[in-house]
Amino acid sequence: MIRLLAKLFIKNNEDCTHPDIRKQYGILCGAVGIFFNLLLFSIKLLAGLLSGSIAVTADAFNNLSDAGSSIVTLFGFKLAGQKADSGHPFGHGRIEYVSGFLVSMLILLMGVELLKSSIKKIVSPEPVTANALTVIILLVSVGVKLYMFVYNKKIGKRIHSAALSATAIDSISDTVATSVVLLSMLFTKFTGIHIDAYCGALVSVFILYSGVMAAKETLNPLLGQAPAGETVEKIRQIVLSHEQIAGMHDLMIHDYGPGRCMVSLHAEVSADADLCVMHDLVDDIENDLSQALSCDAVIHIDPLELDDEHTSEIRRRMGIVLQDIDPGLGFHDFRVVSGATRTKLIFDVVVPFHFTLDDKELLATIDERIKQEFGEQYFSAVKIDKAYTPS
Repeated sequence: MIRLLAKLFIKNNEDCTHPDIRKQYGILCGAVGIFFNLLLFSIKLLAGLLSGSIAVTADAFNNLSDAGSSIVTLFGFKLAGQKADSGHPFGHGRIEYVSGFLVSMLILLMGVELLKSSIKKIVSPEPVTANALTVIILLVSVGVKLYMFVYNKKIGKRIHSAALSATAIDSISDTVATSVVLLSMLFTKFTGIHIDAYCGALVSVFILYSGVMAAKETLNPLLGQAPAGETVEKIRQIVLSHEQIAGMHDLMIHDYGPGRCMVSLHAEVSADADLCVMHDLVDDIENDLSQALSCDAVIHIDPLELDDEHTSEIRRRMGIVLQDIDPGLGFHDFRVVSGATRTKLIFDVVVPFHFTLDDKELLATIDERIKQEFGEQYFSAVKIDKAYTPS
């Protein structure tokens, strides 16, 4: 159904990386979600009234909240698709993450309300009647929610949307919830043991868990999560595929919403290379990154003394020293400044976030190990960097 609607209403629907196409997919999924959830609310409310089941009625109002979630998703994509302006030069793409977070809050709200209703029903139980119409309605509901999970997950993955991924989590939690309600009704019918309220409480716990997971998925991009390892590796492959580039470091990826990111890094080149040639090369690499990742890329050139055997040997030994302190340490921008009586080793050391020593302790350790490795006349001028991307 979604594929058919996409072909009918979205031109060039295969180009999912284009911001306008993403926006239209999000609006389409939101509109379809509103329709299905309002339909499910109506038929489940009827089933709840006919059966007297608090779990079915609560499940119906859960679908009503899902319709609200779909409205949030729809307007979230619409607002996120606005063009950049003077107040928001990087666009409004993060609104999509905000809308996904709002969806997760609605999931949590419904989980709390269902838990309260279930506890009340446990304290004051009421009879539950299972009939053929109610069973059929719940089976149809399970099928519809499974379909909604599939298309939200598929399109969410296709257009890299945290909001649709949160909606997919909501749909599968609804599927489990309705299945538990249905099984509890059938269990009561054939055994005479009333477990409706207890199943409602169990479902509420699952819904709360789903809400927390959805909130985490949408909050992480807003807080500034580390980029995916495959993205970092793809950038490394593109940059280091040019033989003039000896290495790279200080890679940072800033996420301003799906399809809107900025990449900055330092590229190491020979200090003897022609500056104009290196500038043209970096322009080409920036363009390659932009094409491959749909991003804005900025590359800073760092010159290295690659042909100086003395510097290269000290750099090699310095790498061994740092690895001996901790295998997670790295370094870059290495220079050797020799004087009449003292030699200074200048470099940046890259420290992972799990590292146990504080910065002062690490600097003291490095200076001590340098003197042990190279002699008392050697000392360091080290700057601490944090590892912002997976190594």
